[in-house]
Amino acid sequence: MTDQTDADRDNTQSGWRTIRKVSPYLWPKDQAWVKWRVTAALFMLLLSKIISVLTPFFYKGAVDTMAPGAGPETGVFMLIAGAVGLTVAYGVARLMTIGFAQLRDAVFAPVGQRALRRLALETFQHMHALSLRYHITRKTGGLSRIIERGVKGVDFLLRFLLFSIGPLVLELLMIAGILFFVFDVWYLAIVAVTIAIYIWFTFKVTEWRVKIRKEMNDQDTDANQKAIDSLLNFETVKYFNAEAREAGRYDNAMRQYEAAALKTAYSLAFLNFGQSFLITAGLVGVMVLAAIGVQAGDLTVGDFVMVNAYMIQITMPLNFLGTVYREIRQSLIDMAQMFDLLEQPPEVKDIKNAPALKVEGGEVRFENVDFRYEAERGILHGFDLTVKAGQTVAIVGPSGSGKSTIGRLLFRFYDVNKGALLIDGQDVREISQTSLHDKIGIVPQDTVLFNDTIGYNILYGRSDASIEEMIDAARAAKIHDFIVSLPDGYETTVGERGLKLSGGEKQRVGIARTLLKNPPILLLDEATSALDTETERDIQDSLRLMGQGRTVITIAHRLSTIVDSDVIVVLEQGHIVEQGTHEVLLARDGRYAHMWQRQQAGDEDEVAA
Repeated sequence: MTDQTDADRDNTQSGWRTIRKVSPYLWPKDQAWVKWRVTAALFMLLLSKIISVLTPFFYKGAVDTMAPGAGPETGVFMLIAGAVGLTVAYGVARLMTIGFAQLRDAVFAPVGQRALRRLALETFQHMHALSLRYHITRKTGGLSRIIERGVKGVDFLLRFLLFSIGPLVLELLMIAGILFFVFDVWYLAIVAVTIAIYIWFTFKVTEWRVKIRKEMNDQDTDANQKAIDSLLNFETVKYFNAEAREAGRYDNAMRQYEAAALKTAYSLAFLNFGQSFLITAGLVGVMVLAAIGVQAGDLTVGDFVMVNAYMIQITMPLNFLGTVYREIRQSLIDMAQMFDLLEQPPEVKDIKNAPALKVEGGEVRFENVDFRYEAERGILHGFDLTVKAGQTVAIVGPSGSGKSTIGRLLFRFYDVNKGALLIDGQDVREISQTSLHDKIGIVPQDTVLFNDTIGYNILYGRSDASIEEMIDAARAAKIHDFIVSLPDGYETTVGERGLKLSGGEKQRVGIARTLLKNPPILLLDEATSALDTETERDIQDSLRLMGQGRTVITIAHRLSTIVDSDVIVVLEQGHIVEQGTHEVLLARDGRYAHMWQRQQAGDEDEVAA
C-alpha cells in the first residue's frame, strides 16, 4: 500500500512539474499576442458556457407556450408566434454556443501550434547537444517515439486541460445552481451524488487503464525500435539471411503489444458501460422527481423538458471525462518522458561566454592525457603527442589501443579525465564547441550520407557555398565525372545512409564534403580501411592532395597508406610505444616493423592468390 501511495505521489509531482514547464508556453513573458489570444479564447469559452446553460430556458418556454392550458385567451396566433419565436431563440442560442466554441478554437490554435513548434525545436536542439555517450546508449527508434508522443501530448494538454476540464467544472456549477434555485434541493442532491460517484468510478478505472496504456506504449516503443533497427541494418539482415529471424522478433514484440491493446479495449468497454449505468441512474432519478412534480401541478411540462435537457447537457461532457482524463494523464506521462530528456544534462558543455577557437597554424598537442569511458576501463594513459602545424601524423596500433578515442577527444565528444588537449595553445575545454567543430574536418571509415541528393550531401560541408565551389570540390575528390554521368547528376538521391552508392563513391562524396568545408585541421579516421585495394589507392591520391597545407592526423589500419607521414605513432593499450618516420621505425625492428612485415606478407599472399 505504501509503495502504491509513493508511486501515486510521484506521478502527481511529475504531473505538476510537467504543467509548470508547459505554462510558460501558454503565458510567455515576452509575447503579448499569445496572452491576448489566450485571454480572448477564455472569454469566448465563458460566453459559450453561459449561453449553453441558458439555452434550455428557451426550450422550456417554447414547450410551455404550446402546452394545453397555456393561456387560450391570448389567441392561437400569439401562441404559435410565441412558440415559434422561442424555438428560433433556442436555435440561435445553440448556434451561438457552437459558434463561440469554434471561434475559441480558432483564436487559440496559433498559441497551441507555437508551443508545439517551440517544444519540438528545443527537444531537437537538446538531443544534438547531448554527448556521444548518451546517443550510443539510447535506442533511436524508442527515442523518436518518446519525442513524437511528448510533442503530441503538449497539444492535447493545452487544448483539453484548458478547454475541457475547466469548462466542465464551470458548466456543472452553473447547472447545479439552476437546479437548486429553480427546482429543489433534491434535484441538486441526486445530480451531485451521481456526478461524484461517476467521477470517482471514472478516475479509478482510468488510473487502472493508464497502467495498461503505459504497458501498451512500452510494447509499441519496443516494436518500433526493433523495426527501425532492422531496417537501418537492411544489408546485414540480407547478409545473414535473417529476414525470418527479424520478422519473428518484430512479431513477438507486436504480440505483446496486441495483448496489452486487448486489455485496453476490454477495460474501455467496462468503463463505458459503468459510466452509462451511473448516468442513466441519475437521469432516471431526476426525471422521476420532475414527473412527480408535473403530476402534482408544481411543475410544467416545460420544466420536465428543461430538466431533461440539463441532464443531457451534463451527460455529454461527462461521457468524455474518462477519455479526457485518461488522455491528460497519458499526455502528462508522455510529456514527462520528453521533459526528462530535456533535463538530461549535456556531458560536454561550453564554459560561460566561451571564445571562438583561433587557428593560426593548426598545432595539436596532447599533454599527459588520461581518458576512460568507464571508471574501470582506462583507454589512454599519460598520452603525450604534439602534431606540429602542417604536419601529417599517423597513429597505428591494434584494436582497442585508443586510436579512435583520439579523434573523439579532438572533436570534444568527450572531455579528458586528466591532462589537456590544446590547439594552437588553446585548451579545447575553454573554447566554444561550434568553433572547434568548424575548424576540424573528418573523413571517417564509413561515410554516412543523408537520404537526400548528392549535391545536398556535398554542400553539407558548407551550406553557403556556391554551385561552382561544390563542383570544384567534387572535381578535387575525383567524383565529378561519375556524378555527371548519372541521369539526375547532382540531384541524384543517394538513399538511406547512402546505400545507392558504392563504398568508394560514398568516400569520395565524403572527401568532397570535407574539401568544401576547407578546415585547417584534418582527421582521417581509417578513411580507406573498408575499401578494396584498387579503390583505396585511387582515394589515397585524393586524400594526399587534401592534406596539403593542413595539419593531418591519420588513424590507420593499413600501414601502406601512411608510409609518407612525417611521424608515425604506435599505440598499445593507451600508451605510445614507438614513434618516428617509416624508415626509422623499420630500422628499429620493433613493434611497427613486425606489424609491417605481417601486413606485407598478407599483401603478397593476396597478390599471389
